[in-house]
Amino acid sequence: MEVLLIIVVGIAIFVFKWWLFDIKRKKRRDYYRNVYLKSDEWQRKRYVVFKRDNWRCVYCGERATEVHHKRYAKRNIGKEPIKWLVSVCKPCHDKQH
Repeated sequence: MEVLLIIVVGIAIFVFKWWLFDIKRKKRRDYYRNVYLKSDEWQRKRYVVFKRDNWRCVYCGERATEVHHKRYAKRNIGKEPIKWLVSVCKPCHDKQH
């Protein structure tokens, strides 16, 4: 009986931690999409990346319209270095995701 109780409590703790993780993940994603990508800071970074890459997609050479994160700064949204960003066209960006 005690073993069953320990198992049930362990599962409950696991589910609760997963639920909290999911809430935090959604908050980070919403902030990233709805605040950071609309900020002046992002627009400046985006311009620097386009200029560095000559407004061309680094994968196919077509005109770039988007900036792709090769890596994300998990805990520091907006702290990604320019070298983690590349200019891409929409079709190539869709392929990357």
